[in-house]
Amino acid sequence: MMKPNGLLLLLYAPLLALCLNDTAFAQTEHAAPHWTYDGRTGPRYWGDLDHAFEECLAGRSQSPIDISSATDAALERLDFSYAPTPLNIVNNGHTIQVNYAQGSYVTIGRKTYDLLQFHFHSPSEHTVDGAPYDMVAHLVHSSRDGELAVVGILMKTGRKSTIVGDIWSHMPEKEGAAQSIRGVTIDASDLLPHLSGYYAYSGSLTTPPCSEGVRWFVMLAPHSVSSSQVRQFVNIFPRSTRPIQPLNGRNIRADIYSQ
Repeated sequence: MMKPNGLLLLLYAPLLALCLNDTAFAQTEHAAPHWTYDGRTGPRYWGDLDHAFEECLAGRSQSPIDISSATDAALERLDFSYAPTPLNIVNNGHTIQVNYAQGSYVTIGRKTYDLLQFHFHSPSEHTVDGAPYDMVAHLVHSSRDGELAVVGILMKTGRKSTIVGDIWSHMPEKEGAAQSIRGVTIDASDLLPHLSGYYAYSGSLTTPPCSEGVRWFVMLAPHSVSSSQVRQFVNIFPRSTRPIQPLNGRNIRADIYSQ
């Protein structure tokens, strides 16, 4: 497992500014082992692929989880301060990811987390009462002391999403380097639901190295996407979700009072 300070160095290394994703937290002096979502390099075997991935197998606070039997609570406000950013997009072989320019963040209580990137999965990795949503966006943040916070935006088929449509218009179908799209900006605020209630629990990255100590905030209200937008993603990434992990006694809290 990589220590928080090591994570922080990786997160802010200039070389990673264009390609930061969940797997970037696993980078060391040697190339990270190849992993996938199926077969002998799939989730069942992640912990055996490399010593750096051992938490995928041995961890006790892993993500994603099934969200059920949540405890009602008045939780801290999620205060989003997102600004538009030039579109920088990458197909990293696992998902479509948008890298975010510096200056956008979320404040939770008295702590600020910078928005680094967001990416997608279909269906959603977290389930609610046993059922997945059609897609999800994971907004990955880091505080200055290296603590990670991920905001999950569940997505349900319905009307077309403008922001997803704008991203999909420039979606690379093949794995490759990040691309800066001249003259195109997007705003992560457009992914946020109008209602501010959320589920909260302590978990991990959902891809290798599966590092724990990640603060998860899954918004209760979903974002709407069209069925064709879901198909566009799945046509490129037929599998992009890690199976549900054991809760192991963790407490899930739900801020229903903001609804």
